[in-house]
Amino acid sequence: MPKTTPNLRQRDALVFSHMGFYVRDLERMARFYQDVMCFTETDRGDLGTVQLVFFSRDPSEHHQIVLASGRPVDLNFNVINQISLRVPDLATLRLMRDRVAADADVTELLCATHGNAVSIYFRDPEGNRLEVFMDSPWYCEQPLREAIDLDQADDVIWARAESIARSRPKFQLRSVWQAEMARRMGYSSAD
Repeated sequence: MPKTTPNLRQRDALVFSHMGFYVRDLERMARFYQDVMCFTETDRGDLGTVQLVFFSRDPSEHHQIVLASGRPVDLNFNVINQISLRVPDLATLRLMRDRVAADADVTELLCATHGNAVSIYFRDPEGNRLEVFMDSPWYCEQPLREAIDLDQADDVIWARAESIARSRPKFQLRSVWQAEMARRMGYSSAD
């Protein structure tokens, strides 16, 4: 396969995908997004002390909104948990990692896999958390985050991500998970 140089100016190089934000009353907000906004709950669980609920309206997206417990009463706090952008390949993900690492005001750079994706996380100069990620062909329940070395060869990265995904009890191909989400969301094959 010929090696290509990523072009960040291409329309599909960075695509907005999903966002998460902190809430005070997790169950009330979950009911709102499910009952009023017609999102489907796709997963929920704890990541450390934070309780997370994942929602989507698109069967090809594991989540478009993530609600996270822990919003304090006062507003001296950024309620946005993260802003996420999708890239088409690992070369572009590495390019983004290198670009943000070169900015002295970017902090907390982390490379991780969730089994269903490979990601970088970082805080912009004002402390907002961003994620840039690439989907994997697998589904495994969330939340899940394991460190990954993006300096390894693509096949090594994908083997590690797949191994982590396969270690989870609900592992399946993303296409199988998407078909089930389409069914749960009321989509038919004609849609």
